[in-house]
Amino acid sequence: MPSSVIKLPLKLRLLFAVYKFILNLSRRQNGTVNRRLINFFDLKNPPSKTPRNGVVSSDTVIEASRNLWFRLYTPDTTVNGGRRLPVIVYFHGGGFALSSPSSFAFDDWCRQLVRELRAAVVSVNYRLAPENRFPTQYEDGFDALKFLDDNVDKLPVNVDQKLCFVAGDSAGGNLAHHVAVKAGEYEFSRLKLMGLIAIQPFFGGEERTESEIRNFGGPLLSLEDTDWYWKAFLPNGSDRDHPAANVFGPKSTVDISRVKYPATLILMGGLDILKDWQRKYYDGLKKAGKEVDLLEDPNAFHGSYVFKELPGSAFFVKGIHDFMQKHLNKENC
Repeated sequence: MPSSVIKLPLKLRLLFAVYKFILNLSRRQNGTVNRRLINFFDLKNPPSKTPRNGVVSSDTVIEASRNLWFRLYTPDTTVNGGRRLPVIVYFHGGGFALSSPSSFAFDDWCRQLVRELRAAVVSVNYRLAPENRFPTQYEDGFDALKFLDDNVDKLPVNVDQKLCFVAGDSAGGNLAHHVAVKAGEYEFSRLKLMGLIAIQPFFGGEERTESEIRNFGGPLLSLEDTDWYWKAFLPNGSDRDHPAANVFGPKSTVDISRVKYPATLILMGGLDILKDWQRKYYDGLKKAGKEVDLLEDPNAFHGSYVFKELPGSAFFVKGIHDFMQKHLNKENC
């Protein structure tokens, strides 16, 4: 469905038009990015040790040489009362090429998750494409998990590493999947993965699906955009059936049925261009014998969940809350 058909408040229509204009100026046809320009318009929020709406945040460097760091969000102790907190290790979206934990949309979104889920959030800054292609982002994400496992002092004492969920939106949802696969082959000392939360994850393939054709001109993500992001991220000469993109496709190299893989929640939008690929991901996990839930908001388009003005945001947050509570209750039994 073209974006002109989706009814949006005037404020969001103007915001999306400006966003797409800047994006198109910043992304070059040869697959490179005008990083200076995109960074200039990427409005950022600083960390805040003073509570903002009940949430405090701070930044921790994992490895400065590759700009690997995370922003930790926790509820204000006066609000939380010191109870044991689960932790969500979060990977932001942006087609592997854009944004950071400090980007205002993702900073606000992570603060919302902390407030409404009563959890800590570790939002990871990973290296971006096309300057850093596959598998750089997956390596950074997995190294962030290992850092949290090895450095218990980097988290508040009431944050429990044994109650850990990995999560991400769009490209971050793809990243969360591949990090979970790596984690399934690794023995952590303290950290335990209880679940994976994939918010409109970015998967693809050479096939053109019905949702890609029907929703080709989404407000925030078009078919042209997805092709550009895959070209910028995947190894030179690869097509979209690369296993990073098409995880259950003809070139898949991992048998998920043999991997220790966490229970998974997939959040899907009915107007998302990626909807059919997300459904294929769900079907692939089911076929592999994994525990997986699928929630769909029929009116959601790609990225709409970060805008609290839209009703789908509350639907997604409630779905995440219920999924986490189900598995936290199992842990406490």
